[in-house]
Parts: sequence; structure tokens; C-alpha cells
Amino acid sequence: MDGPVLPSPGALSAHRPPPDTGVRVTGGLFGRWLDVNRAGSIPLALHHLETSGALGNLRIAAGLESGSFRGPVYADSDVHKMLESAAWQLQHTDHDTELSTFLDEGARLLARAQEDDGYLDSHYQVAEPERRYARLVDSHELYCAGHLLQAAVAVHRTTGGTELLTVARRLADHLCAVFLDDPGPGLDGHPEAETALVELYRVTGDERYLALATRLVERRGHGLVGRHKHGTRHRLDHLPVRSAPSVTGHVVRALYLEAGAVDVAVETGDKELLAASAARWTDMAATRTALTGGLGSRQVGEVFGERYELPPDLAYNETCASAASIQWSWRLLLATGEGRYADLLERTLYNAFAAARSADGRTYYKGNPLQRRPDHAEAVGDPRCRDEWFYSACCPPSVTRLVASLPHYATTTADDTLFLHLYAPMRIACTLPTGQVALRVETEYPWDGTVRITVEDAPGGDWTLALRVPPWSARTRLDGEPVTPDAQGRLLLRHAWRAGDEVVLDLDMTPRLTAAHPRIDALRGSVAVERGPLVYCFEQADQPAGTDVDELALPAGAELRVTHVSDLPGVGRTVRIEAGAETVRAPHRDGLPYLSPDTPLERRPATATAVPYFQWDNRGDGAMRVWVPVTY
Repeated sequence: MDGPVLPSPGALSAHRPPPDTGVRVTGGLFGRWLDVNRAGSIPLALHHLETSGALGNLRIAAGLESGSFRGPVYADSDVHKMLESAAWQLQHTDHDTELSTFLDEGARLLARAQEDDGYLDSHYQVAEPERRYARLVDSHELYCAGHLLQAAVAVHRTTGGTELLTVARRLADHLCAVFLDDPGPGLDGHPEAETALVELYRVTGDERYLALATRLVERRGHGLVGRHKHGTRHRLDHLPVRSAPSVTGHVVRALYLEAGAVDVAVETGDKELLAASAARWTDMAATRTALTGGLGSRQVGEVFGERYELPPDLAYNETCASAASIQWSWRLLLATGEGRYADLLERTLYNAFAAARSADGRTYYKGNPLQRRPDHAEAVGDPRCRDEWFYSACCPPSVTRLVASLPHYATTTADDTLFLHLYAPMRIACTLPTGQVALRVETEYPWDGTVRITVEDAPGGDWTLALRVPPWSARTRLDGEPVTPDAQGRLLLRHAWRAGDEVVLDLDMTPRLTAAHPRIDALRGSVAVERGPLVYCFEQADQPAGTDVDELALPAGAELRVTHVSDLPGVGRTVRIEAGAETVRAPHRDGLPYLSPDTPLERRPATATAVPYFQWDNRGDGAMRVWVPVTY
């Protein structure tokens, strides 16, 4: 089973996806997500490719239909991302006629729509043929091309098919002819082609694709994107990639650029470029990341905002940004082998990313705030509930393609060590230098912290099984005995393993209160509830009558009580957490919402119930908050 990122044999990469790997999810939450992906999300997305005009645009470009272009200029990317989604999803089923047909027909349609010189972008072919590469700051031409290249790589790796790969190579050859030599027409305002070109290089071995990816990365920060109303920072053209100290501007653009920079760095052996990207990741994690792993403090411009600007209610935390964050963290994990990247990847996956899609897989959020007040719809004119599709529909297919490729992010290898980064019921088979290894993983993670790993096949001689211990596990046990992970947060178990050997990892799932850094003004004096990898939220639907979520406060030493629920209507399996809390009310002085510091407040005891943040808004619209004031 292949995945989206496979460094070449000579790459500067501390870890690699296992060679000849087979990772099969056999149940649990990941299994549910994959089932929902296939049964709900993907069929609905294919329907919307038709109703939105995305497929129709390509048919017009191919001369199969007549009409006008519909949708945003980057509508092609929705088709490309769904082709990639379908390819990865096919790995989880022995036969799927619908998805196979979509891949075959999609490849033929794109081949027919492609121009003789390799150019392929239906907006500019149909609506503005005279403006090819004329306004790269907003055109998304290379962005769309990048998603097509990634789709072609996915189809080739999963099915062996070459028709879409041929289209992708012709397009990439065209891009090399136009952009590889000076002076070139400039840079696309939305990075994406960089990482895609590197992956196409990894599949084909054509060094021109790596050279173009390198050129696109190196030319950033030199004013080549063009003027934009949001300025050069928004379009990531204010500083060269090697010298920019922090991520800034449009979040998704920035993270796609970082993924491309890491890919270029590992394939060219450029340690300086890799270190620059890693330094920005460190700053981002420390100063610009929501508790859920969400990124993007401001909906206006979809940007990062300032350091420690992390409002719970106004933050955007776009779904595409969460997917892009996972992609960047994964590449840095492969490049460096450092455990901190897996820690943020898991946090983002289970919280900011997972919250974007409804439990039935049919609706999505673009933005994922950490608080919603009961009168939100009245205030903004839109309840911002999830929707099936959007005019700018980047987020739904970003979810489906990442979920479809989830097993890719579970394991890596380094020499004769097999690392487990994500825990789910699954079977793993891969080849180490010592021979074939097969494991069975049994767990109810993230609801329970026990992970049982059974060796089903092992070569002769010693090899190492490395188990990730997340930083929140305060008391970790292995086979019943207390253990301490190494500096990278791992347990390295080296043995001459034999079939039938078993280890049991017990992670500490004690619920905990978390406080924000004091420089985060919007969260000062507040706490949040976490358990294992999950961030919790207080949703109005779970509170007793008369208890308003917006009036809740938690004592600093609140007792947190865990209740397992096998099937919460609209949500499914979950774990609730109850806490002794209170509601805090106050009068309005002079009709204004301000008081003197010594004004007595009305406090009443209450029981507050929290559910995992990723499961919110599956039981009707209502108020929600992650952070609540703390009382002492």
C-alpha cells in the first residue's frame, strides 16, 4: 500500500515509509472514517463535481459540450483532488467499479481536454484563452496543475495506471518549458506545484521536475508573484524561503510552500533549506497553533495573524490548513525522524481536521472555531453550520483525500527499526533489511489507551519496534511495568522477535485541564479539557436545562469524571467527561456590559458535560466552547 510521499533512495531522509508496505485498517475510529469516506463523502463529492460545473468545464474544454465556464478559476482542482481521493480509497477495497470508472473516465477526459503543447486549465481554455499565465497572482494555474500531478501519482501508485500519468507528464513538460528558464512569466500566487513536481520526479526520475520545483521554491520572496490587495506577505513573496523567520500570510499557501520546500530539501540534500523550514514550524507550533492544532487566526484573508493571536471565537482554522499542516509535519518527520512532528500531526488529525466533517461524512466546515455563541447566526447572518459543498470547494476533497490515505501516516522505518506513530486497529506488513515483518495492532484508541501489538511474522535476528509515547501520557506502562520514553518520545524495543510475541502499551488517558500561555490574551484565565489525543468542548446539547454554556466556569481543581457511551445519537461512540462546575452571572451596570472589580457575581453550582471537539455539531445547531473561565 503506497502513499502520497515516497522519498527517493538517495534523499536526505531519516525515516521512510516502509518499503513494500501493507497497512490495513481493520476497525476502530479510523475504520469508521474510511467507511464514511466511501459510503458518504466520496459519492456526494462526485455528485457535486457534476452540479457545480467542475466536470462540465473540462468537457467544454475537450469539445464534448458547449457552454460557459462555471465556478471559481480553480474549479479544476476539485476534480483533481477527487481523482486522488478515489485512487487512495481504492486501496481499502478489493473491487470498486464506481471509483475505477471515475478514474478511467477522468483520465480520458483530461487527456482529451489537454492542449497540444501540454497546457491544461479549463478556465483559461474556455473563458480567457488570451490570458494564459497573464495574472499568476490570482490565476491558480500552477496550483491546479499541482493537484493534477498529485492525482496522477496516486493513480499510478495504487493501480499502476499510466493514462493520467501521461497527461501529468505532458503538463509538467509544458511547465518546464515555460517556467524553468529565465526570465519566465513569474510565480503562481498559490503554491502547490512545488511538492507535486517533486513527487512526480520521484515516480518518473525526470530531474527537470525536481529542477523546476527547486526554482519555484528559490524564487519566492523576490517580488515575482505580482501585486495583490493583501500585499506580498499574503502571497508569501516578501522574503526568500531560506531567510523568512516565521510563517505568515495566507495559511494554506504558506503550508503548501513549506511542504514543497521540505521535499526539495530532502531530494537535493539541502540541509540549510530544511533547517529554515523546521525553524518556521517550531515558531508556528509555539505561537500560532490552536489547542486543536488548527491554524489561521483571522477569517479575513485566511491568514495566520500575529504571534499568540489565538482567539477561540473569531479564529478561522480552515480545514484545508489542517490537512496541509499534517502534510508538512509528516514531511518533516520523514526528513528528521523527530517525534515532535508526529505529536502535532496527531493533535491536528483528531481535533481540527476531524471536526471539519460531520459524523455521517456528508457535510463540512471550512472554518473551525473553538467557540460559537447561541446568537451566532443572528450576528453574522449565517449559522456557519456544515454544508455539503461550497462555491470555493477546496475543503471537502482535502478531507476525502487525506482520510483515504490515512494508513500512510501510521508507520515509518529507519534501518532495521519499524516505528509506529498512529495507533488504530490494523495489520502491518513490511520489509526490513532483516526480512519480512508482520504485526497485528489491537486497540480502542483514542477511547482507550491500551495498544496490543502481536508479531505475526518476523525474520531471524534482532530488529527494533519503536512505539510513540505522546507527551500527554504522564504514566506509561509496557507489559504492566512503568516505562519512560526516550528524548524523542519513543520506546525502542529491540529483540529477536518471533511469531506470537506480544507487547502491550498502556498510555495514560486520565483527563486533564489545560491552561493557555499567558501571552494569549484571548484565553487568559481560561482552561480547556483534554483526554488522550482529544480536545473536548462543552456543547449546549449536553448541558442540563437552565445551564448556559456561555456562563460556565470550572474550578482550577475540578474533578473530571469519564463516562463511556457506546452510541450517542447522531455522533456514535464517544467518551463524555463531566465536571463539577458553576454558572457565573452578573448584572449590567448602567445598561452596559461592564462592572467595577468588586461587583458581586451570582454563582450557582452546575454539572458541565464535555464531548470530544471533533464530534460537535452533529445534534443540531447550538452554542459550543472549548475554553471556559477558571475559578479559584
